Amino acid sequence: MHDHTATTPDAPRLRYWTAGSRGPRLLFIMGFGMRGDIWRPQVEALRERHRVAWFDNRGIGESERGPQRLWTMRDMALDTLRVLDALGWRDAHLIGVSMGGMVAQEVALLDEPRLRSLTLIATHEGGPLRAKLPTPEGIRQFVRSNTQTGAARIDAIRRLLYPPEFLAAVDPDQMKARMEAQLGRPTPRPTLLGQLHAVLRHDTGPRLGQLTLPTLIVKPCRDILIRPGSSDRLRRRVAHARLLELPDAGHGAIFQAADTVNEALRRHVADAETLALARGAATVHA
Repeated sequence: MHDHTATTPDAPRLRYWTAGSRGPRLLFIMGFGMRGDIWRPQVEALRERHRVAWFDNRGIGESERGPQRLWTMRDMALDTLRVLDALGWRDAHLIGVSMGGMVAQEVALLDEPRLRSLTLIATHEGGPLRAKLPTPEGIRQFVRSNTQTGAARIDAIRRLLYPPEFLAAVDPDQMKARMEAQLGRPTPRPTLLGQLHAVLRHDTGPRLGQLTLPTLIVKPCRDILIRPGSSDRLRRRVAHARLLELPDAGHGAIFQAADTVNEALRRHVADAETLALARGAATVHA
């Protein structure tokens, strides 16, 4: 799936991958406990006309965890900027899903000029605990997915990510391959605790109104892990953002609704590139 792989030079060293040789630069950030290669549906669809990169968050897959026992979204945002530095990219379009969307918010707030656009998929702004909690069924399946083993764990993750109607209709072999990619290397418990600490302390809401870059918010309307209303709150915080609703999609929207998500990313990136060119021309003629 990739053309090149390397690690960041400084610790904790993060493993990243790239694909594609031309076009706008896209960097993807994955969510809680998952490896970067879960972005496969997006990488394969976009690599022909975009330069895409993705990485394993600290403590995940092939990335080092580092000495810290607990960390924050700011720590992971700085990790993301280190990946951009290692890539040699002066700027990029940033796409984050779930916890990755929380990291992406912090990156934008830390260094907005580094980003050409922002896409936030199935994520939230943080704030009070009640605003972060999944639905009751989401809590049940989240606990099962992080405490069970074997078939029970696989079943919990399937139920957490996808609505029953989708699971009944999807090709079994395709779903099996997806589950193997997600579950092939169990996430160490210390890493899960470190990420959970970051998620519980995440709170960008009061600051999001500062953002001016082109922003797309993707709302899976059947999500039981991140309540769909969270996307509406993000949209109110980032007044200029566009909202894409996926009526039938669950938290695993980047797989379940891959064609729709990929096309939305193409349009969003193209529009942001056009806007950047227009702003650059206006600056030259000012």
